[in-house]
Amino acid sequence: MPETVLSVGELTKELKSLIESSFPALSVRGEISNFKLHSSGHVYMTLKDENAQIPAVIWKSSRLKIPFELRDGLEIIARGRLEVYPPSGRYQLICTSAAPAGEGALQQAFARLLQKLAEQGYFNAEHKQALPPVPSRIGLVTSPTGAVIRDMADVFERRFPAASLMLYPVKVQGTEAAPSVIEAIAYFNDPPDPAKKPDLIIVARGGGSLEDLQAFNEESVAMAIFNSGIPVISAIGHETDVTIADMVADVRAGTPSIAAELAVPDMAELRRGISAMLDRQASALGTIIEGTERQLDSLLGSYAFNRPIVIAERLEEQAGNLLRHMTNALNGTMRHTVQRFSAAAQTLSLLDYRKTLQRGYTLVRRDDGYVTSASGLAEGDTASVIFHDGEVNVRAGRSAS
Repeated sequence: MPETVLSVGELTKELKSLIESSFPALSVRGEISNFKLHSSGHVYMTLKDENAQIPAVIWKSSRLKIPFELRDGLEIIARGRLEVYPPSGRYQLICTSAAPAGEGALQQAFARLLQKLAEQGYFNAEHKQALPPVPSRIGLVTSPTGAVIRDMADVFERRFPAASLMLYPVKVQGTEAAPSVIEAIAYFNDPPDPAKKPDLIIVARGGGSLEDLQAFNEESVAMAIFNSGIPVISAIGHETDVTIADMVADVRAGTPSIAAELAVPDMAELRRGISAMLDRQASALGTIIEGTERQLDSLLGSYAFNRPIVIAERLEEQAGNLLRHMTNALNGTMRHTVQRFSAAAQTLSLLDYRKTLQRGYTLVRRDDGYVTSASGLAEGDTASVIFHDGEVNVRAGRSAS
């Protein structure tokens, strides 16, 4: 018997007929995930439990009849039918109505952990660390790809480019996400090089369903953030998303971009603040200088300050008078002394033997001294006769009797 070969379209058509005829109406209990309200008014979502998941659609006309708000994490009982969509070869649940069936498993786990950590004081304000006003190094715990890291980098570049950014790439979704986030926080708290320890940590990821954000609702991640010695900003999902990590962190930011805004000061504002501070200091210094000048002027004009000057001027005048008296006395003494020396010189001049020689007298000198009498020379002795204008050698003759 020859084998029947079906085309993809034929097989899908038979499956569509079989499935849709087998499940024309049914009720399915599951947790809403990946909830999306389209601009058309239709709702696209996933219903899941711990074992499986199924795409579901609620057309706008049916959604408007549902008396409660649909959202991620809500467990519902959806009534409708199965439909096979041939172009994509997948089946989906077309919901015609829905009723709440209580919170989903993830939502219930979230509520239980929230209560437990609240009782242990994890959310108390006294455990929150203050953010550094001007961090020099910032540790980023996020995915290395995607818009989150780019958005934060743009904010840092615009507001405070001096900050050094250190990225520890982590998984932000799935079973490996929580361990990698814990590892990153531990690394930044105790890096191999202590000089590179950041002043601040930002844990961030983009938005998603409750299931996508599950890693940040884990108790282990909450404990890692709570025990961090470095302040932590948590920016998980969009502003409407709130995780356990957000509540345990020292500061919660609505988005990663807001986290970057909170982490660093605005450089332009810093400059304006510094300029204003310099102006205030200059004004204060000017006031101090003016006050000091007034004090100096008052001091210089005071009697206590000027009395020493008056005394010094008086002493200077007395010293001048004394100097003049001493000068006059010294000049008189010098004149008297000069006169005495002049008189003595005249007296000495009269006693000068050369004056006597000029009057016609002579001196007779031998080798052994002057001859003052005739007996001082014997016949034949030689002597020198000294005149006022010279000297003559002579020999003594026989004396006349």
